[in-house]
Amino acid sequence: MPTERKPGDAVPPPQPQITEQAFALASTDGARIAARVYAPTAGAVSGSVVIGAAMGVPQAYYAPFAQWLAGQGWRVSTFDYRGSGDSRPNTPHGGLRGFKANLFDWARDYEAVIDHAHAALPDQPLVLLGHSLGAQLPGLLTNGHKVSGLLGVAAGSGYWRENAPQLKRIVPFMWFFLVPVTTRLFGYFPGKRLGAVGDLPTGVIRQWRKWCLNPQYSAGAEGAPVRQSYAAVRFPVLSLSIADDEMMTEQGLHSLLALYTHAPRRLLRIAPHDMAVRRIGHLGAFRKEQQAVLWPRLHHYLTNLNKEVTV
Repeated sequence: MPTERKPGDAVPPPQPQITEQAFALASTDGARIAARVYAPTAGAVSGSVVIGAAMGVPQAYYAPFAQWLAGQGWRVSTFDYRGSGDSRPNTPHGGLRGFKANLFDWARDYEAVIDHAHAALPDQPLVLLGHSLGAQLPGLLTNGHKVSGLLGVAAGSGYWRENAPQLKRIVPFMWFFLVPVTTRLFGYFPGKRLGAVGDLPTGVIRQWRKWCLNPQYSAGAEGAPVRQSYAAVRFPVLSLSIADDEMMTEQGLHSLLALYTHAPRRLLRIAPHDMAVRRIGHLGAFRKEQQAVLWPRLHHYLTNLNKEVTV
């Protein structure tokens, strides 16, 4: 039974109405990408936000935050990179054995979602919210001219010696034994059954391995074309380092931001005590318990990204 409101009680604000649409989108090379759009049904729209997921994290994980953000007046797009989440092959078991995909392909998927979002609101700002890998891949985009800015959350270069201490102790086993052996045996990386990252196409995990073993990450592993691609970025980059991140470090984030050579960029440190919570961690920024404090701060950064970078 609903609680009876007493005279003088504050009237709760009406809940904003949003629409949610799930659909398939063709990537630039024709690959099928599962995407969703959350949008307010009435009122002014602030612009577009495209959420780029972390490695192995399905778009469904970001749904509560995307819904809340749409309620603040943004048109929000989420998606699953090919071979992951709802973009796994259309077979009875979503089999990844022999599935062809690498991180350059995932950057093309990101581009396709950006193109779709930009076409919907061509005269409004389009901001990327990149979680971990989602803040790394924008340096590989070919349609960065459509992007107004990037807000990175819990990102870093990924170079293993710059990983958080607890992760750094175990990644040599992963990179030098687990990945080579399991991808050879299974034809993909069975991360779900191993409790590590999630199921990934062989091309993705092997390329990521190459990046993470190089001190200069993707630019060092892939050479001049990738270095030049990052250097071509001109949109502002604001990235949040999470103090209790169990995977990424502030040092790693400095290394990642250094790849965006010519972009206005700024690093901000966020600690759990700033949010009056016990823990945030690598994944926690998008959990619903952060709605009262951290989500409004993310909304503020998205709205004022250029000002925040140039202060």
